[in-house]
Amino acid sequence: MSRHLTALLTTAATFGILVVGGGQANSPHRATAPSSRPNVVVIETDDQTLAEMAVLPKTRRLIGGQGVTFDNNFDSFSLCCPSRASLLTGQYSHNNGVRGNALPYGGYYKLDSTNTLAVWLQRDGYYTTHLGKYLNGYGTRSATEIPPGWSEWHGSVDPSTYRYYGYKLNENGTVTTYCAKPQAACYQTDVYRDKADEIVRRRAPQPQPFFLWVAFLGNHSGGPAEADDPKGLATPVPAPRYKDAFKNTPLPTPPSFNEADMSDKPLAMQKRPLLTQANMNAIRENWQQRRETLLAVDDAVESIVQTLAQTGELGNTLILFTSDNGFFHGEHRVKNGKVLLYEPSIRVPLLMRWDGHLPRGVHRKQPTMNIDYTATILDAARVKSGRVMDGMSLLPFARDGARQPARDLLVDNTPGTGHFDAIRTRHYLYAEHATGERELYDLARDPYELQSRHNDAAYAPIRASLAARLHRLVTCAGRTCRPGLAVRLSLRCGRHVLHVRVTGTGVRLVTFSKNGRRVKVDARAPFGATISWRTKARLRSLVSMKFDRLGTVDRTVGRCG
Repeated sequence: MSRHLTALLTTAATFGILVVGGGQANSPHRATAPSSRPNVVVIETDDQTLAEMAVLPKTRRLIGGQGVTFDNNFDSFSLCCPSRASLLTGQYSHNNGVRGNALPYGGYYKLDSTNTLAVWLQRDGYYTTHLGKYLNGYGTRSATEIPPGWSEWHGSVDPSTYRYYGYKLNENGTVTTYCAKPQAACYQTDVYRDKADEIVRRRAPQPQPFFLWVAFLGNHSGGPAEADDPKGLATPVPAPRYKDAFKNTPLPTPPSFNEADMSDKPLAMQKRPLLTQANMNAIRENWQQRRETLLAVDDAVESIVQTLAQTGELGNTLILFTSDNGFFHGEHRVKNGKVLLYEPSIRVPLLMRWDGHLPRGVHRKQPTMNIDYTATILDAARVKSGRVMDGMSLLPFARDGARQPARDLLVDNTPGTGHFDAIRTRHYLYAEHATGERELYDLARDPYELQSRHNDAAYAPIRASLAARLHRLVTCAGRTCRPGLAVRLSLRCGRHVLHVRVTGTGVRLVTFSKNGRRVKVDARAPFGATISWRTKARLRSLVSMKFDRLGTVDRTVGRCG
């Protein structure tokens, strides 16, 4: 037996339990020379649903088509400020302290801005630039304030942030009002596009890597009011060139639209009246304008990617495209908005491109979340965080679609009478409300969340498991937010073979692979496989546990026999 294998088996025997899927939040290495590190460009929309990716063909082609699309990506807190705070910290809201859009629970002044992603990147040699919307409430005390960590600042000043014309930007300490009178030349999305292009062109000749966060208002509602706006429903403002582009497109009506029977849901949801035809007409107009507003964002993404290519920076830039939260268009009788725990609100797009470092044109199914963005950026940049990361780097999962994170995801909202805590797993959503009410959805059978199973006796075992895991998540921090699976992996060397066994409470099925090729699927204990083995090999055990838990155990072993 080789010394490598002896050491491996000794380690397994000494520690016994292997925790799967936790992983490091970011690389332990310090930064090397600036030229060896990538630029990072984060492009973020506001209130964009996953379904609205349909009207962003350039974004899909230039980022997803040349990179990775994460199909099961979620927002931990479906509201603007908490979501953006998670991007800046890599933490759930209960750890970064931003639990709403305004004081006393949240807002810009609730975040410790001395300890954010921008600070860490700047400290390790990055030129950091913010352009557009920041955290809610920014600029309300001082319009010229610049948060720590930003080398260059073009932040929109609240409340003017929510104007597609007549908005104010604090540009490195000088406040400028753009387009006091609406005109196509200074439409907000286009101005941000042009500024982003200028920043890239200016920074490209420099050896210092840059971080650029472009935060568009689109497709959030905003002024000025237009003649065709529906009454009582705030809408965005499309660019003039795209006005009425979807005028004749019908509003999608999934099974959850204007849900007929809400008796399975909390009382606050039951009290929502059925939508009238007038309501539906207003929702359709809002839906139309929101999609038209995104067309200018699609143009901007194309322009930014082209500028990166023209300046020679595209091959050395990690691009991340996402939205801060989703939005409702009549699902479960919700006319508009977000915050709630249902899929239209919490599911958001995530596309990543990094030429030469990530595969091209692939989709990944692993569950991911906005708390992961920070760790991913830090991993690529090889920069250490100043906080304990609740999320994990997505680079390994982007590169390996079969790798599973073996964790649950926490979804919550602002404290108070309407508060809930929810756990999202691969196939289930379970929530506990401050009112004492419960919800449980089997998303594999009921993807539109039409029937809560919280009182169904057949679901009692999974409900109990999810409740226990949720109670741990609501106070988790760092590794306890991504604990993985506790299983025992044992390896025994034979003549040109390796006997692999996985044991642990609740193991249901194990798929064994060698060098990426499946060897055996074992659905009965003891879960094991005998693998032919003469030289160094990569072994993987994909472990499926009871109650919707899935993780991978990976080992690289040397020669045997």
